[in-house]
Amino acid sequence: MSVTVTVNPAVTRAISPYIYGLNAASSVSGAPAGITLDRTGGNRWTAYNWETNASNAGSDYNYENDNYLSASTVPAQAITSIIQADQSNGWASIMTVPMQGLVAGDESGPVSVANPPDLSRFKQLVYQKNTESSAAFTATPPTSDAYVYMDEFVWAVNAKFAGDGIFGSSPTKQPVFVQLDNEPELWNSTHLEIQGPNAIPVATYLSKTLALSEAIKTQFPNVQILGPVDYGFEGIYDFQGDPSISATPSGNNRFADVYLAAVHSAAASFGRPVVDVYDFHWYSEATDGSGNRVGSLNSATLSAAQVQAIVQSPRSLWDPTFTENSWITADVLNAPIQILPRLNAKIAALNPGMKLSITEYNNGGALHIAGTIAEADNLGIFGAQGLFAASLWLLQSNEPYILGGFAAFRDFDGANSNFGDTSVQTTSSNVANVAVYTSTDSTRPGRVVFVAINRSTSSQVTQITGQPLSGTAHLFQMTASTASAQANIVPVAVGTQAVAGASLTITLPALSVTTIDCY
Repeated sequence: MSVTVTVNPAVTRAISPYIYGLNAASSVSGAPAGITLDRTGGNRWTAYNWETNASNAGSDYNYENDNYLSASTVPAQAITSIIQADQSNGWASIMTVPMQGLVAGDESGPVSVANPPDLSRFKQLVYQKNTESSAAFTATPPTSDAYVYMDEFVWAVNAKFAGDGIFGSSPTKQPVFVQLDNEPELWNSTHLEIQGPNAIPVATYLSKTLALSEAIKTQFPNVQILGPVDYGFEGIYDFQGDPSISATPSGNNRFADVYLAAVHSAAASFGRPVVDVYDFHWYSEATDGSGNRVGSLNSATLSAAQVQAIVQSPRSLWDPTFTENSWITADVLNAPIQILPRLNAKIAALNPGMKLSITEYNNGGALHIAGTIAEADNLGIFGAQGLFAASLWLLQSNEPYILGGFAAFRDFDGANSNFGDTSVQTTSSNVANVAVYTSTDSTRPGRVVFVAINRSTSSQVTQITGQPLSGTAHLFQMTASTASAQANIVPVAVGTQAVAGASLTITLPALSVTTIDCY
């Protein structure tokens, strides 16, 4: 036997429906069936003025104020039109609420960054309207004043969907979650036009977080708020080198520790959580050993080292035995990253009930089966590790192999069959070669769905033991060969086999993803 996989049915956890998400989902060509979440975020939304729909591109494009997000003069139309489409598609939404402090005051093109900020081109963002004005909320605020109110923004979006409870605990359709801005530790580069050249200090950032969160929660106590939206490992570790954070590899002094302590303390005085989900972005820093990050490895032809760099990279999310080839492991930690277990442990200690999300991520392999394998592995990890939400960010316009990873879990048979809603603990005897994710289905007792990943370049005879099975195993598979003939990468049916007892043996082809639906 090549690999033995052991399932422990006594250890389970619910799989959040919101881990199967995309950024800007409605604009993704070849978007996979069965996605559940659409995130609207990124640099464009940091300086978004909801009253006029003006925004600033920051360093993404000429530090320009324009109407890129929406040419409409209807307040908040840039986001309400997206939420409306999401509701029609049956998708939950993440909307971004700006927090930096300034928003676009016009749509007149590039802004000078010679001595930022040029206050003649921006308006002041205010978190809570009743601290600046006695005026009631309105969905059509005057645009001639100097202020743009954030609690009024969220109120106006909710008013557009009156009766739907989009920010409540029991929405009539799909929920809308609120994200507190985007990648704040990079504002002095991505948004030099409003932040200026100096990074925001952690203390200032935390005070902004608490003020905005409490303003929103005062209006909508049950809304799910996501923060801090770190850009990656160094944001989580030391807030991009903030001098107040003396992070060490094994200590309790990373930025995440400081942030979690601050929101814990604020919740105690506020009377309810101020941040519900610790959110971050994860563009893998793993390389192929020649300095090429996996996110840049998007050719249809990859070397063996590049393939393995991609397919192994998701293991840094959880695996205490895996040390990726990157500056993080070599220069900072000198150890495996295992970012999710560490954050989960910190959350459990300080903020029980808080959740985790990754609202931007990508592991490369856009045009190679390696991308399919890495994405399937990511989705399996998200469920097994208990993430609340996740949304893939496409690094280029055409990433069919990465999108194919969704098909291992969602609509894998072309008839709306999905991975189950309960994760069952599963351990591989050789996770470097084979990973298996196990689920059961609360709506169909006795149904078990496995996703089995072979990241090695040889076939692997795999025995899955410990999970009671009965009926027939229906097999659906993605390999380099099956994918090469498809525009949109999806599994193909490769047969059935009878199952009984608590053991199943299957041969997994080299570099493949196999979904096994047992019922």
